[in-house]
Amino acid sequence: MATGISYALDFERPLIELEKKIDELKALSTGGSADFTSEISKLEKKAKKLQTEIFSDLTRWQVVQMSRHPARPYFLDYIRLLFTDFVELCGDRHFGEDPSIVGGFARFDGKPVMVMGHQKGRNTKENMARNFGMPRPEGYRKARRLMELAERFEKPILTFVDTPGAYPGIGAEERGQAEAIAVNLEVMSGLRVPIISTVVGEGGSGGALAIGVGNRVLMFQNSVYSVISPEGCASILFRDASKADKAADAMKLTAGDLLQMKIIDEVVPEPAGGAHRDPAKAAEALGKVLRKHLGQLAELSPDGLVKDRYAKFRALGVFTGR
Repeated sequence: MATGISYALDFERPLIELEKKIDELKALSTGGSADFTSEISKLEKKAKKLQTEIFSDLTRWQVVQMSRHPARPYFLDYIRLLFTDFVELCGDRHFGEDPSIVGGFARFDGKPVMVMGHQKGRNTKENMARNFGMPRPEGYRKARRLMELAERFEKPILTFVDTPGAYPGIGAEERGQAEAIAVNLEVMSGLRVPIISTVVGEGGSGGALAIGVGNRVLMFQNSVYSVISPEGCASILFRDASKADKAADAMKLTAGDLLQMKIIDEVVPEPAGGAHRDPAKAAEALGKVLRKHLGQLAELSPDGLVKDRYAKFRALGVFTGR
């Protein structure tokens, strides 16, 4: 049960309420005041059926909401669940530290790798400190520094994407936000080590792509990846941000959409009801996919890795001419 989750999306609420009733009956049964075994069994079957009905056919806008769920696992959760011996490396050596991107060396299955990802907060205080997962230029320059360090020591790079986008503030623009992102794209294109990028929540615009130029690009089942948010798209196309659901349908920004268009390489399955209902199981699924792709990329030479990455991104999109 996921009744420990304090926040529920509108379409999740019927399931959460039913699970609360089940937990209450279990507590009463444990207390010995009565035996509700039969009632609990019936409600559990009903909950399982309801969960299937709710999550088997989500709309694109509902997937967007799932990708933003405040209980969804973040980068540091995956560090705890998938890696050992994590050593955080801070600062861009130019301006300062940006906590909205976290990175450093760690061990995956006992082997050293460089890991980095966007990090959001769980509450208002943490989100203020993490800038809601929206990096400033120093965050992207830190990421570039760590990626170049990984190449120097010949270690694979695993990036975790989860951001609404790069921070659009005046200070960020003054310090060269666009240039920092562009340089990251250039540097990642030429790195001679394996790079696997996984969208674990929101993949927003250049803020996501700045750590997303990988030999393999993966997405969790209930994540999204797009050049703009549905609200931003609706504001531009329809002059009405409230039509975000309509924009989401037009944008085709879900993992299934992007796999079909061959923009990503694989969809990582989530536990029933979403990654926030069982983070350990979500991490386990991601670990299996990462092992597979790391094994495949280990067979390529440094030059082969660069060529593989170049070919992947050159093949994106469909072009027609007269």
